[in-house]
Amino acid sequence: MMDEGLSTIRGVIDGLDGRATRVIESSREGNMIGRLGGADWLSLGALFWAWVGGVLFLRGEPNWAILAVFGGFLFDKLDGFYARWTGEVSRFGRGIDSFIDVFVYLVSAALLYHFTMAPHSVASVVVGFVVLMFGGLRLVRHTAEGFGGDDEASYYVGTTVVHTHVVVLANYFLITLVDPWNGWLAGVTIVAVCPLMTSQYRAYKTDAGHWLVAGLGVVAVALCLAIEFGAL
Repeated sequence: MMDEGLSTIRGVIDGLDGRATRVIESSREGNMIGRLGGADWLSLGALFWAWVGGVLFLRGEPNWAILAVFGGFLFDKLDGFYARWTGEVSRFGRGIDSFIDVFVYLVSAALLYHFTMAPHSVASVVVGFVVLMFGGLRLVRHTAEGFGGDDEASYYVGTTVVHTHVVVLANYFLITLVDPWNGWLAGVTIVAVCPLMTSQYRAYKTDAGHWLVAGLGVVAVALCLAIEFGAL
């Protein structure tokens, strides 16, 4: 039994050693910062605004935090547009984009639930973990496999982290504006939609979808400002 345990540990160590070796070898090709293109710098802009949002959540300013995260969303959309426009699309860039999406959409969603909706710390731990777990797995798959495609158009495999973030945001507005809604109901709805991120659902990339997301963003910004300044 002990030999099996030692063998398992040795296998894990060998795997980590191999990964470290690949990282060292890749770094020899040039400085990591030097490999960043214009789209990657836009992605880092999204990371900056996600961090601003995190700080604002910690300071008890959820509405301003949401607006900061929307800044991250805009930079995230810009980096994809720029990459396609300039032909900078690559697995390297997709990996950076997925890494930053963890903070822009997943961590910010977990913080939003924790600070404004969670009825108990256990609920916050469970909901936040489910969001991060399924969202993280979804992004790992996208980095490795990219988009799907058929005769109609290209598509995301599974719902996206943006979809999940929208559900969390919708629950925030429901709790703020609709009295019967509460943190338990919000938690259940959020947990229920998270597995869809690792499903085989096809989320097609369409112009109509982009305009719908933009419209929802404008509505969300207006609601945040109205709540912040006491209009609602």
